[in-house]
Amino acid sequence: MKNETKKTILIVDDTKINIDIVLDLLDPIYDVVVSLSPIRALEIVKETPIDLILLDIIMPEMNGYEVCTILKKNEETKHIPIIFITSNSDEESINRAYELGGIDYVTKPFKPLELLARIKTHLTIQTLISELKASQKELELLSLKDHMTQLYNRRYFAVISDKIFHIAVRNHQELSVMMLDIDKFKNINDTYGHHVGDKVIIALANVLQESSRKSDVVCRFGGEEFLFLLPETAVEGAYILAEKIRQKVEEMQIETDDEKIIKFTVSTGIAAVKLKEQRALELSIQRADSALYKAKESGRNRVCINEIS
Repeated sequence: MKNETKKTILIVDDTKINIDIVLDLLDPIYDVVVSLSPIRALEIVKETPIDLILLDIIMPEMNGYEVCTILKKNEETKHIPIIFITSNSDEESINRAYELGGIDYVTKPFKPLELLARIKTHLTIQTLISELKASQKELELLSLKDHMTQLYNRRYFAVISDKIFHIAVRNHQELSVMMLDIDKFKNINDTYGHHVGDKVIIALANVLQESSRKSDVVCRFGGEEFLFLLPETAVEGAYILAEKIRQKVEEMQIETDDEKIIKFTVSTGIAAVKLKEQRALELSIQRADSALYKAKESGRNRVCINEIS
């Protein structure tokens, strides 16, 4: 009898031997669908509920980046987690994969147990988020969203971060936190009024939402301060994300009621979560906050990492 709890994984690779290797690894655990053609893969996701996609980059009909872009633009498929599996290991390829919406990146030849652990982690996070969203009663109880920004609030962060932390501990996965704050926000309020300050906060929240992966937890921590929890992400990966956000914000323009154009910047602090440490999440947030303070003291509009080992 088929196990109804099995997740369905789609493997997209134009090389049959590569598919066979991954298929042998996953078939005992998951329902696996395979496609040698990226074009056929796009048809499969319309026909079959897919929980996660393993996607090669270099393919003749259409490369993996193009496939990912199409999937992320479609409302029905944009939430499917995509793990790129490729022989490309250069920083530019990796960064592009994340920018296009990939949730993870595994280079060939991969380590079988590592790949299984990464798949399990992302599926677990997706299930957790789906269950929380599906439970209307729990959503109402927790009041998940900040009213102004529609990002998650501190109460939700406290609940979901604890669960994600225990997943990271169980699977020995890296976890980072990122604290972000609007520079000289009081001056904006004092000069242009609180309604303009609200426009700035909302504009920033939109950038944070657009820049984050589905597995990331982004919350408004208070006032003009925001907090990220980044599953399966080392501080180096968090830094790439923080710099991407910093640059986007630096280029933004906000129009006031009297048609003046104002610009603003953000400072960010990053810290790794030490999984074996007592009060690990609490201390990592404090360290990220200390790194944020250092960014402010160093001149603002910059990203600092807390280097405590």
